[in-house]
Amino acid sequence: MLVAVLHDLVSQEDAGPDHKDVLVQAEAVSIALRELGYDPLTISASLDFSALNKKLKDLRPSFVFNLVESVEGHGRLIYLPPALLDCLRIPYTGSGTDAIYMTTNKLAAKKALRNGGIRTPHSFSGKDLEQAPAFLPGPYIVKSVWEHASIGLDEESVKIASHPGDLLDRIREMEARLGTDCFAESYIEGREFNLSVLAAEGGAQVLPPAEIRFEEYPEGKKRIVGYRAKWLEGSFEYRHTVRTFDFPPSDHALLQSLSDIAVMCWSLFDLRGYARVDFRVDAGGIPWVLEVNANPCLSPDAGFAAAAARADLPFTRVVERIVQDTEGL
Repeated sequence: MLVAVLHDLVSQEDAGPDHKDVLVQAEAVSIALRELGYDPLTISASLDFSALNKKLKDLRPSFVFNLVESVEGHGRLIYLPPALLDCLRIPYTGSGTDAIYMTTNKLAAKKALRNGGIRTPHSFSGKDLEQAPAFLPGPYIVKSVWEHASIGLDEESVKIASHPGDLLDRIREMEARLGTDCFAESYIEGREFNLSVLAAEGGAQVLPPAEIRFEEYPEGKKRIVGYRAKWLEGSFEYRHTVRTFDFPPSDHALLQSLSDIAVMCWSLFDLRGYARVDFRVDAGGIPWVLEVNANPCLSPDAGFAAAAARADLPFTRVVERIVQDTEGL
């Protein structure tokens, strides 16, 4: 049974580690698919959708394992490959087009979370700030609306703002630097958790919760999982942000609350296959959802695979469960 493993078009010459990582995912998934008896073939998605359309029609795969994280570096176009697959009526793994669009657009996702009764930090777009909104001074973090993988995120992203103009200036600076829309959300000082969710018969299984601990961070250094912490292996941030699955009994109620909220997010966005929900927990023990990630990274050394291993789920079994949750297969 032929399976197309669809991933980003990656330039080996000038691509950063965040973009090259999808090739690691494609290789790992292809190995697992072969172990499951499938015949995987990797293909890339570029802005030439006419060529991709023809290739898929010629190949006629039984289904597509969708690993696309951006289209030629544009995260806001991530929903286009699954939209094409919908038009071609080819089943594909992971979340559907609408869910991918909604979770990739962080402002739309935050609005949906608030409407669903799920706490998420208060946020402003540049347009919001231009309209002189009611404003609470304090620390904010400026992020890309569309890009994930901590692209553009560093300590300079955190800004203590006393009035809307301060924040608007920082948003415009970030937009000029990144070449994409940005927004600001309240910076939550506290603990950071990632909860991975895997499709299960009749619903979803929350894998063991992970906390990202900021070890030996000097006083005044912002505790954020930025680009350096995720991708630059020689950096202080990479070496001192440590994932742990070990918690004292006093955390059990909190972990159950995080698990319940992760399942709520799975249902709210109609996610499929696999997902990850990122949280901050403030000093009062209140969880805040930072992001909901449909189709998160499946690299063997990434958080999802680590959580699955902690649950005694081999990577091949994870891939099998994702395939089993494919709509229309």
